Amino acid sequence: MNRQYTAYLEELLTFFPCVAIIGPRQCGKTTFLKELPSDWTFFDLEKRADYQTITRDPDLFLRLNPSKIVIDEAQIAPELFSALRVAIDSDRNTKGRFIITGSSSPSLLKNVSESLAGRIGIIEMAPLSFAEVSNIQKVTFFDLLKNSGPKANDLLELSVTNTVSASHEYWLHGGYPEPWLSKNSRFREQWSEAYFRTYVERDVSRLFPGLNFVRFKQFVQMLAGLSGSIINYSEIGRDIGTSFLTIREYFEIAHGTFLWRSIPCYHKKVSKRIVKHPRGHLRDSGLLHHLLKLKDLNSLLSHPQMGRSWESVVIEEILRGLSCRGISHDYSYYRTHAGAEVDLVLEGAFGLMPIEIKYTQSVDTRSLRALTEFVEENGCPFGIVINNDESVRKLTDKIIGVPFLAL
Repeated sequence: MNRQYTAYLEELLTFFPCVAIIGPRQCGKTTFLKELPSDWTFFDLEKRADYQTITRDPDLFLRLNPSKIVIDEAQIAPELFSALRVAIDSDRNTKGRFIITGSSSPSLLKNVSESLAGRIGIIEMAPLSFAEVSNIQKVTFFDLLKNSGPKANDLLELSVTNTVSASHEYWLHGGYPEPWLSKNSRFREQWSEAYFRTYVERDVSRLFPGLNFVRFKQFVQMLAGLSGSIINYSEIGRDIGTSFLTIREYFEIAHGTFLWRSIPCYHKKVSKRIVKHPRGHLRDSGLLHHLLKLKDLNSLLSHPQMGRSWESVVIEEILRGLSCRGISHDYSYYRTHAGAEVDLVLEGAFGLMPIEIKYTQSVDTRSLRALTEFVEENGCPFGIVINNDESVRKLTDKIIGVPFLAL
């Protein structure tokens, strides 16, 4: 099973002395890096021997190991970052010397920004995408975005690969490698339960020792019900008996540790009154469905949150596809006080691209009024509807329907 980050990693190693790979625990960072050529040496700071070897004297360690070094879970040793800066600056012109990884972006990015700014490239790695579990080799939607701003005719050339049953299996189970590869439902359940326990009791407690963990655990359990919705910090604070500021901090922690994705509202060149609260979702559909106690596809398809869950898995597939290719982008959502909504708005060198997400195979063009108005008001060449159709097709003059299986 090939990860789609390989080409981007190789590119960044030609640009920077050091590359950081950040992402949630158990998303596959270590396994991915074990595929590096044999001249790379691997150290894991969660192993006592490796930790002592590096932290005893980080400057001396990097003098003895000046190149082709991978340091896993680098955020565990903050003193390493200043030593990396010294080592890099001693031979600034040599690229591709170090790779570091981290499972907790707040502390890692703080150290990177303070010590290694301008010296390091960053890859945000996610769990497996559907394209990765399908091992699809073809020109993709994301290739079109990377090469240039795609034309409507380019999109119409995309073809559907794989089956709708395969995409639904991925949607149900999510993208974390271990539960995805296992066919045992009991293992998946136990793995997900252990993941949440480790996330709260180990990862978050290590990063934020002053946090009220009883209340934060209660907050994490609420996230399934909030996934896919517009977030009002004050209302959530009243529900669990805490302040607006505390709830906002909890969401920042959940987003920064890759459990939750906060999506800001789109507010550029908008002539109408818009909703300014952020929207958000749990990043992995398998973890979401575990919290909702959905164990099979029939339960998912009949659940009140089915639509929100489908929107979230599509958004994650799109954002993962952009990130693994190093395509710079901003993402947001759009909603007016009158209820007009666009699920995802992408902006980058490829232009402004509004995307609506539908679960159905056929799309009633009357439901696309908000998307059509957004396209017209912002001068977009076209808008996109991601659905479960059997082929790419033009729905209107300015709206193109792209099946999830054609991404």
